Amino acid sequence: MSFKDDAFEKLAQNIIKNLEKRNMEGYYFKDSASCVKSILEMMPKGSTLSWGGSQTLVETGLMDAIHCGDYNLIDRTTASSPQESRILYSQAVLADYYFMSTNAITQDGILVNIDGNGNRVACLIQGPSNVFLLVGRNKVAASLDSAIERARNDASPANNIRLSKKTPCTITGSCQNCLSLESICNQFVITRRSGHAGRIKVFLINEDLGY
Repeated sequence: MSFKDDAFEKLAQNIIKNLEKRNMEGYYFKDSASCVKSILEMMPKGSTLSWGGSQTLVETGLMDAIHCGDYNLIDRTTASSPQESRILYSQAVLADYYFMSTNAITQDGILVNIDGNGNRVACLIQGPSNVFLLVGRNKVAASLDSAIERARNDASPANNIRLSKKTPCTITGSCQNCLSLESICNQFVITRRSGHAGRIKVFLINEDLGY
């Protein structure tokens, strides 16, 4: 373990304590493999699963794992029409488990997310019985202001480029506070506390993951 790894492990333990104060659960993992293994052990076979768009979920191997498992998957990417997509979005709200990452998390346990369609943050706020957030160490910010800054200037430009959006940040590499037709920065959601104990679980992974 490097000094950087050791430092994050100590930081993660403090974040977990702060999440508990906010009615959320936190877990620490040294790597993605051990995190995914633990998550799979938490979910009974036949559970209904859905997820929001997240590069972290892909990089950790979770997406491959659940597609190979004995689960009922609600996958909006399989929709063949806008009407079917709408149905799948509505079904995700009743999932047993919903997966996502977060654009940023503060050291005192506040989640910061920016969303385009709003389906991801909607399910974070209300709906699925359990919301699991897989979070790399690169997502941690010292304060709420720096978390918002991170979401706007680290996560959003990279996601716009990934999705081939025609927005100013794909050219400049930083947020221009645009109102472009293709902007994915439509919903800014700050989660300071969960209203339901244990519903939101944050899995802190000692790796750089996602944007």
